[in-house]
Amino acid sequence: MGAGMRAAPVDGVLLLDKPSGPGSNAVLQHAKRLMGAARAGHTGTLDPLASGLLVLTFGEATRFSGELLDSDKSYRARVRLGIRTSTGDAEGEILERREHSVQRDEVAAALARFAGEIEQLPPMHSALKHRGRPLYDYARKGQVVERRPRKVRIRELELVAFAGGEFELRVLCSKGTYIRTLAEDIGEALGCGAHLAALKRTAIGPFSLDDAIGIDALGSLSQAGRLARVLPPDALLGLRPRLALSAPLAVKFRQGQAVALGATSGHVSVFGDDGGFLGSGEVDAVGVLRPKRLMAFGR
Repeated sequence: MGAGMRAAPVDGVLLLDKPSGPGSNAVLQHAKRLMGAARAGHTGTLDPLASGLLVLTFGEATRFSGELLDSDKSYRARVRLGIRTSTGDAEGEILERREHSVQRDEVAAALARFAGEIEQLPPMHSALKHRGRPLYDYARKGQVVERRPRKVRIRELELVAFAGGEFELRVLCSKGTYIRTLAEDIGEALGCGAHLAALKRTAIGPFSLDDAIGIDALGSLSQAGRLARVLPPDALLGLRPRLALSAPLAVKFRQGQAVALGATSGHVSVFGDDGGFLGSGEVDAVGVLRPKRLMAFGR
């Protein structure tokens, strides 16, 4: 590249397979450096213990990160019976050990109590904020603050393996679900306590871990190879309807103006007549399209 020339901006989505150990932000910053991106974000963190799918956004795609906030997530979780920990997972101090003789059919029966809409008490070791501070700040100082139970939905809960004092689950759940709390609550229902021994996120909304790349594998690619892994920003909008605007209407939309269409109401992905992605919008009941988030133009 010649002197004074700048690299083309990186705008898009990268599906990354996070290893167990590093925090989500550390992995994000590493990927940002590898990609040479000016801006980067993600659409939902994973604890250091957890592995699996991180959906990273670069450049203009960071504007649309919130589009996945309401998406369901899928996990594979390994639960250890008979041991309760301070954090609800394998990283915490052991608080209690209980002898047990739980069998596979007992676990399967207990799971039925957690299918559908349930209430969870958010764990103290979480990023949920209380008076502007994350709960884990209080927990690290040995403090416990009052928390309100939250409703979440467990859409699918399947026992996929059982061996002695451990079992493995496949979970499909709504946003805001704490899998370690689910593990603890199942342990209490079985009368022996439990903690989350391992966790892998396998899907977020339309994105699957099967299509993700590990951080080491990403680092071994050429820059062209890395860029080839990047999905366009509109991938974050999933399966919502695509709406193509004529050139005059596209100009108005890009300027943040409402556009009368007479189209079906709902959330849409908006494109110009040349196929270029313009942003997201919502068509109201009378067919008026209003911009929600727009791509930046003229960079």
